[in-house]
Amino acid sequence: MRSAPTLNLANDYQEAYDYYPEKWVSPYIDRRRENGWGLYNLLGIAKGEKDKMHAQQQRNFCFFDAPVGLMFTIDKVMGRGSLIDYGMFLQNVMVAARARGLHTCPQAAWNSFANIILPHIGAGEDEMLVCGMSLGWAVPDALINTFVTPRESVDSFTHWCDSAA
Repeated sequence: MRSAPTLNLANDYQEAYDYYPEKWVSPYIDRRRENGWGLYNLLGIAKGEKDKMHAQQQRNFCFFDAPVGLMFTIDKVMGRGSLIDYGMFLQNVMVAARARGLHTCPQAAWNSFANIILPHIGAGEDEMLVCGMSLGWAVPDALINTFVTPRESVDSFTHWCDSAA
C-alpha cells in the first residue's frame, strides 16, 4: 500500500488529458509490448533489468541529446477534438524539419510533469501541455536508430468501398 506522501506526489503529476488508454487491451497492448521489447532487445536490455530500462526511459528527459527541445501547449478551453488538429500541426512541424535536414521525436513522456514545465516556459494558467519534441540531427549509425517498428498492413485496418456500387 502506498503511503500518503506518495499518493499526494502521484496526484501532483497527473496528465491533463488521457494520452494512453486507462486499460490496455489486445491488439494494442500486444503491439506496444512488441515494440518495447524489440527496442530493449536491440539495446541489450533484458526483461527484469529495471535499472537499464529506467536509464533508457530517462533519455526522454534529455531530449535524446538533441540540441533543441520543444514544448507544445494548447488552451484548456479547446475540446478534445482540437488535439486532432494539433496532431496535424505537429506533423507539419516534423515534415518541415525533415525538409531542412533535421529529425524530430514527439514525446508524451513529459506530460506528467506539466505542473513543473509550464511555469518554466511561461505558459499561462489557461494552457495545458500537449507534448514535448526533440529536434536535431539523428546519428544514423547509432544502434537505437536502426530499430524499425513493426507495422500493420494497410489491408488490416482499411475497408475500401467501391464508389461505383
